[in-house]
Amino acid sequence: MTKWFDMRKRLKLNKTIDQVQYEPFKKERDYWKQVLLRIFALVKYLAKHNLAFRGSQEKLYQKGNGNFLGGIVILEEFDPVIKEHMRKILRDKLHVHYLGHNIQNEIVLLLGEEIKKEIIKKIKEAKYYSLILDCTPDSRFLNVNDTTGKGLFDITLEELKSLGLDIDDMRGQGYDNGANMKGKHQGVQKRFLDINPRAFYTPCGCHSVNLTLCDMANTTPKGKSFFGHIQRIYTIFSNSTKRWQILKDNVKAWSLKSLSQTRWESRVESVKAIRMQLIDVREALLEVGEKGTDPGIADEANSLAEKELCDFEFLVSIVIWYQVLNQVNVMSKKLQLMDMHLDTAIEEINKLIGYFKDYRETSFFKAIDEAKEIAIEMGINPVFHQKRAIQRKRKFDESSSSQEVLFTGEENFKVNYFLYIVDKAIGSLETRFEQFKEYEKLFGFLFPHNLRGIDDKDLKLSAYGPGLSLT
Repeated sequence: MTKWFDMRKRLKLNKTIDQVQYEPFKKERDYWKQVLLRIFALVKYLAKHNLAFRGSQEKLYQKGNGNFLGGIVILEEFDPVIKEHMRKILRDKLHVHYLGHNIQNEIVLLLGEEIKKEIIKKIKEAKYYSLILDCTPDSRFLNVNDTTGKGLFDITLEELKSLGLDIDDMRGQGYDNGANMKGKHQGVQKRFLDINPRAFYTPCGCHSVNLTLCDMANTTPKGKSFFGHIQRIYTIFSNSTKRWQILKDNVKAWSLKSLSQTRWESRVESVKAIRMQLIDVREALLEVGEKGTDPGIADEANSLAEKELCDFEFLVSIVIWYQVLNQVNVMSKKLQLMDMHLDTAIEEINKLIGYFKDYRETSFFKAIDEAKEIAIEMGINPVFHQKRAIQRKRKFDESSSSQEVLFTGEENFKVNYFLYIVDKAIGSLETRFEQFKEYEKLFGFLFPHNLRGIDDKDLKLSAYGPGLSLT
């Protein structure tokens, strides 16, 4: 007992026999704690701001060694702990320094796991949750070899179980408009609904808007041709620093932009840069055609400047598409607001449909007048070219009265292009957002402007839903 009491006393006073060995150990432990604390802070900063960690080199003080090692070098200038750490590394006193790519990856994974635990904790506290799912070529997420509806459903269901989330607590699903996701018979949303009918499916609103614009442009040859010209203009200048300088010398306000293949509403920036600077862009193309050393590029630049940009049909098209894309872009940004709710989203979609209906009736001749002003400024004859009627051989039993209706150039443009893309937009919006209308029928009574004036009886009827009895 005496020895035991004596040991306890010495432990409290740090007077044990191994005190001499313990002091260096404690000092080393504290040193590495401080080093790792700074490394973790730097990793968190780079990850939070979505910055690349590594460059082409993985050595300190080397050009192109990336943001992580570059950040360490900056810390060395002000932080004594990192300064000492770097001194030991440079003098080969450390074989393990925790600055390599493996430790970076490990720290990112550790931080990711902690974030995931916190998210899952909040979900379980809230009980109910919604699921958003999309595919990406990046392999850092869930690996999926089977991208069919069943394959994606199986891997998602397995992941939900591993996270401890009850599928019966799911109240919403949100995917893109792919058949494997939204399919009514074999899609992911249908398979979840078979298990939990309360997991309502809603397609991604912005993706639906994108597909509406795709429907407008890609289902008519004139639409494909128009955006092809826009991209060709950008490509001519972007593929050469000399040609890009020619563009900068002529175009001062808006720089040309490539057409986005995924975010169609953002194409307004590509169209705007040419729409607002047609004369300047044309002058830049003519200069490329005159000074260009590549005969193919020079010929293409001259063709765009003398034919496509001088075609009155192109001028009317760019006026129409700029107005349409600008309107859709405004609505798309509203749908992505943090405080956007179902009732407001439905209002915005209905406004956009109403805009297209009004645009169909009132804006064709306004667009022509606007294009005429541009044409006069550019010295272009503001008339539509009349296509030559193609004479085809009639069959022996075909009467002469069955010939095709001949349109003027303006009528042909209006019927087969303008009205076609606007009607396609209206039909596509109504079809792709029909699910919103179904939700409005189910939950519309909860919208603030409806809930204020509803009486108790109607509230109960709405809460039970259509076709259900209160008894």
